[in-house]
This record gives sequence, C-alpha cells and structure tokens, in this order.
Amino acid sequence: MVRFTQHPTIVFFSTILGLVAFIGLSIILYIQGGFSATWLLVTLIAIAFSSTLYLQFNKQNKHMTFVLKSLANGDSSLGLSQHHPMRQHLEEIKTRIQSARFIAEQQAHFLQTLLVHIDLAVLVFDKDGNVIESNPAVTRLLGKTINHSQDLAHITPLINECDNSVKTIANWQHGEQQDNLSIQITSAQIQGQIRKIVTLQSIRDALQNKEQQAYKRLTKVLTHEVANSITPLSSIAQTCEGLLPDTLSFDDEEDKQDLALALQTLAKRTEYLGAFIARFRKVSNLPSPVLQPAQLASIVEGIYQLHQQTCHQANIDLQLDISHSQLVMLDTAQIEQVLINLTKNAIEAVQLRNDPDQRNTRQVVLKTGANNAGQHYVEISDNGPGIAEHVIDMIFVPFFTTKQQGSGIGLSLSRQIMINHGGDLIYLRREQGACFRCVFG
Repeated sequence: MVRFTQHPTIVFFSTILGLVAFIGLSIILYIQGGFSATWLLVTLIAIAFSSTLYLQFNKQNKHMTFVLKSLANGDSSLGLSQHHPMRQHLEEIKTRIQSARFIAEQQAHFLQTLLVHIDLAVLVFDKDGNVIESNPAVTRLLGKTINHSQDLAHITPLINECDNSVKTIANWQHGEQQDNLSIQITSAQIQGQIRKIVTLQSIRDALQNKEQQAYKRLTKVLTHEVANSITPLSSIAQTCEGLLPDTLSFDDEEDKQDLALALQTLAKRTEYLGAFIARFRKVSNLPSPVLQPAQLASIVEGIYQLHQQTCHQANIDLQLDISHSQLVMLDTAQIEQVLINLTKNAIEAVQLRNDPDQRNTRQVVLKTGANNAGQHYVEISDNGPGIAEHVIDMIFVPFFTTKQQGSGIGLSLSRQIMINHGGDLIYLRREQGACFRCVFG
C-alpha cells in the first residue's frame, strides 16, 4: 500500500486545512474564554501546522530545483521515488526534451554534412567580421583559410556595407589563376544577433564556356559564308592567269604585267585566307585531351632537346631548370604542341634584340615547378622586348597578334588546351622580357 507521505499534494492540502481549522478554533476559544490552557494548546498546534506548511513548501521548492538539475544533467531518475505522482509527468517532459534535442542534433548534423559536400563556399560572419561558421569549399575556392572578413581583401567593403542583400561579381586571384566569383551577401538577425551570410561560387568555367561557344558560332559563320566563297575565287584567279595568251597585246606592256600580277596576288591572298579559316577551325574543333600519367620533366627535356640546335645556331642561350619532377595526368601530344609554340615564340622574341653578338644577353628558359596552391607548372620565359602593357589583355583573343606574319591562333589554341586539362595558360609580368606559365589543375 502506498504511503501517505508519498503524496506531497495531499500532505500539502491537509496541512493547509488543518492550519485553517486550528486557527479558527483558536479564535473561537479566545472570544469565549480569553487566554486559557486550551487556547494555548490550540495556538501551539496552529503554529506547528504553520511550521509544517513552511517546511513542506520549502521541501517542494528544493525538490523541484533538484528535479530541474536532474533534467539538465540527464539523470533518468529525476530524483523522484518510483511512485511519486509527478514522476510520470516529468518522464514525459524528459522524453519530449530528449526527442527535441535528438531532432535538433539530426538537423544540425544534416546541415553540417550538406555544407561539407556542396561546392558552394559559405561563410557566416558576426557583427565584428569574425567567421563563426564556414565549410571546406571556402578553402578550396579561395586557396586559403578565412578567419575574418579582412582576409577577403577587396570583397571586405561589400560585406561591411551590406545592410540587407547584395549580389555581385568580383575577381579573385587563386594561386596563379585569375578567378571570377559570383558573390551573394545577406544580412539577417539570428537569435538576436546580426549575422552576415556570404556565399561564393566560381563562374570562371561558365564564362570561358560561353566565350568558346561564341568562337564556335563565329567559326561556323566564317566557314559557311567566307570559306565557300574563297575556294572558287582562288580557282578562278588561277584559271584566268593560265588563260592569258602570250600573244595578248596591250597599248602599254606594263598593263599586261599588272594584270598578271593582280591575278597572282588574288590567287595567293585567297589561298592565305583559306589557310586562315583552316587554322580557325582547328581552334574551335580542338579534340578533348586523352589524359594519361606522364612525367612533366621528361616532356620539358624533350622540348629542350628539340630546340637546342636551333638556339645554338641563332646564338641564343637556351636553359633548362627542372627543379620539380611530378607525374601529371595529361595528353602528351597536346601539351608538347603548347610548349613548342611557346618556346618558338620566346625564340622569335629574343631574336628581336639588337645585340646578337652577345650570347648571354639572348636567353630562353624552360622551367618546371609548383606554386603555393600546390599546382604544377611549366614556365617559358625570355629576356626579349616583352609584351606592351596595353595589349596584354588581348593576347589570348583569337586572331589578335602583334607579329607582322602572325595569325593570332597560337596563344589562343595553347590556352584552350590548358583549360581542357583543368589548368590555365597565364602571362606573368616581368621587369624584362615575357613569361608564360602553363598551370596544371
């Protein structure tokens, strides 16, 4: 049988009823007979009930405090006896709290896992610019760990000035590569605190893809509209030249020579334009690389040996600097084509110098290495006249050239090959000469 004291609610209300009854009785006795032994006894009993009530109330407070601490500490007993009437209710409360905590932990774990796996870089800043949350994509995208908004350089003012929502595009230098970032900044109040949520995504590949698609569309137009007209023009010019009889006479003999020269020029120019269109097709129809493991150093050594005799005859100091040898996934034929083109350009550049008698002043260097981002590269540099500052932004545009006999295809084609390998071809500014770096992804 359950003991009476195990029901604190019954004890509490019984004590109150007893206290009220004895106080009432004490008042009645006082009115009827004044101070007496009976009145004193009743009063003492009332005082005892009051003390009991106070002790019971204090005990309940302490018990409740103990129960709440037990809940906070995860104590399954909750400090209550097995038959305590509040135990069942508190068990239900504890179960609900544990269920809510489990659901919250599941959601937090899901969000954390999601942040780890997505390629979208996410940063959360507090009001002072400190990073309170980020995902691994941030380091992969930016090439470094971000601990404060100041670490984002020129992007920092965008974050500091954002009061609601901002979406923009900015450039970012990642290692040797120039990246284009799509940036979205949102300012929000979370748990009473101002938080700025920043998402970063690279759109460089998308922009390059659009650029290549534009070149391909232009190629189709040139192929269809121009190439189809050039072929018959060349044929007609050659035919007309062959039909000119030797006995044909003009009032001025020079007129006959001029006509023959004009037909020859027309034939040659149309042939040149045909070759030009063929080279353009080569840029737009570049096959995908067949990637296989290859030693980068061996490929560079082969390029060095291929041009060594040519440089010796031209009084050019060709140097080889292989300080880094690494196995890289690449298409050997395509990479060799890139390196041959860049080396040929460097040799032609140093030949423009006006001091051919001084061997050490005409120099081309082939170098392998790795940058701070862990990317392997091959670098071709020279000490020629270099590239003018105002044309640097145009050197990779198809058909743009500063050479009198150049087609403007080589650098564009070389860069496209490097992009298809997951890397890039970049131009590095030097105090003297030019430097092109083939960076592998």
